[in-house]
Formats: sequence, structure tokens, C-alpha cells
Amino acid sequence: MTAAAAGGLLFMALSAGCGLHHVPEGHVAVYYRGGALLDRMEKPGFHVKLPGITKVNYVQTTVQTDNVRNIPCGTAGGTVISFERIEVVNQLRAEAVHSIVKNYTTEYDKTWIYDKIHHEVNQACSRSTLEEMYISQFDSLDETLRDNLQRDIDVYAPGITIIAIRVTKPTIPAAIRQNYEAMEGERTKLMVAEQTQKLVEKQAETERKRAIIEAHKQADVDAVRLERELKVKQNEKAIEAIANEMEAARARVQADAALYRASKEAEANRARLTPEFLQLEAVRALSNNTKVFWGDKLPSLYADGASLVGAATTDSGARAT
Repeated sequence: MTAAAAGGLLFMALSAGCGLHHVPEGHVAVYYRGGALLDRMEKPGFHVKLPGITKVNYVQTTVQTDNVRNIPCGTAGGTVISFERIEVVNQLRAEAVHSIVKNYTTEYDKTWIYDKIHHEVNQACSRSTLEEMYISQFDSLDETLRDNLQRDIDVYAPGITIIAIRVTKPTIPAAIRQNYEAMEGERTKLMVAEQTQKLVEKQAETERKRAIIEAHKQADVDAVRLERELKVKQNEKAIEAIANEMEAARARVQADAALYRASKEAEANRARLTPEFLQLEAVRALSNNTKVFWGDKLPSLYADGASLVGAATTDSGARAT
């Protein structure tokens, strides 16, 4: 035997003799003497107890998961169902270990986890129908069980925390399960039909919106085209108005010129066509006739006209000289 092995055996012998023990991490040690729980508790590490007199138990204070199996219960309609496994995630606080162990021993979880889960599941079943336990209320069953456990634990065993509960689907009679499976198949078909209907409605809504957008776009294009045509017509009207105004101005100028010319001609005629000139022209017209017939008296026109002709002849000669 080697020296190391011999030393190990000696250490174990001495440890057993002096009651040396090791408390693992995540646990605390509670001590019994003569079956009575002592006030002593120890944290993780090496500690000493009286060998053969003091007994030590280790209590876990980290998060642990208790698996409660095979929980039968009867529904409100009298159908018996069974939960194969329910997982309870819980933790015992280190400062509450002594009081919990004193009241419920180190097997406290049998009272407040295993037995309590059975009780709460049966309570929930008795108040619910098979359809509620299996389908409609199954998704909230874990929260219901957690809240019910924590409510009573806070009153009677404070220090235990129920962190979460995970419930498996219960086992129901085969004939009823087949009916539910058929119902689930029909429900799936209904959901597919509803989704198809929603898809068709969505597509129709999309087409409607697309048509509205196209109509708005066409209306905007028509409005722009109409505005452009209106601008062209307004420009043409303005050009036509300018041309008409220029034509009117030109006509006014021509009319004014004609009026001025006529007025000047009239003014010249008024200055030229005196009574004497007119009488002279009449005499000249008569003198050009080869035959003149008159009565027993020579008209005064000739007498006056002779003097006018003489005067005119003299005046012409003087001008010629």
C-alpha cells in the first residue's frame, strides 16, 4: 500500500471517528439528536458533528424540479382522465429551511408539491368538463395550478416559491379521443376555409385599392390634360382678342382717314362750289347745246350768265397775260 493510500484511509478513519462531514454546494445541513431537530444549521463546506449521536440531513436550496406522475381525476361529466406527468419547478429559501423542516420534515415537498398537486388537479377536474380540461382551458391549467399552490404555501409554508408548472396533455378514453381528433380535423378544415376566405377577401381588397389608385391616377392625368387644353384655348382666345383689337384699330384708323378725307373734300367743295360758280357751270352747260328754245323773254339766267362769262373770260385773259 502506498503512502498516499494509507494517508487517505487514515483521514477517513479519523473523519468517521470525529464526525467530520461535508455539506455540498446548493444545500444546507440540518441536525437531529435523539430524533429532535436541533437549532443548528450549516452552510456548504466541512463541518463536525458528534458521531453516532447527531444525525445530519441535507436540504437543497437551489431551484429544483419535482416530477409528479400518474394523476387520475374525474371531470364534472364523470369521465376519468389521467395526467401522466406534471413538472413543478420550485425553490426553498435557505433562511426558511429550519422552520419548513421543523413543520414538514425534510420531505416537505411530498406535502406541498406531490400531494398538493394531486389535490389541485382533482379540484380543477371536478369543476370542469372534459372539453375544458382537454382543449379550451388546458393552456391556462399550468398557471391556475401554480397560483393555487402558491396561495396556500404563502399561508402555511412561507419560504417555498413555485416558479413554474408544466402540465402534459391528459390521457382520455380512446373513443372520446377519436371524436376529438375528428373534431380537430374538421376544425382544421374550417380554419383552412376561413384562411382561404380571408385570402380571397384580401385579394379582392387589393384589387379594389389598385382600381381606385388607377382611377385616381387616370383622373389626375385627365385633369392635367384638361388644364393643358384649357390653357391652349385661353391662349387662342387671347390671341384672337388681340387680332380683333388690331383689326378694329386698323378699321378705326381707316374710318378716321376716310372721314377726314371726306370732311376735307366737303370743306373744299364748300369753298369752291359758290352760287356764282354753280350758275357759271350751268351757263356753260347750256352754251354747249346747239339748240336752245325759249319763249318771248330771255331768261335772266343768260343775262346773268353773260356777265359771268365775260367776267370769267376777262379774268382768264388777265391770268393768261
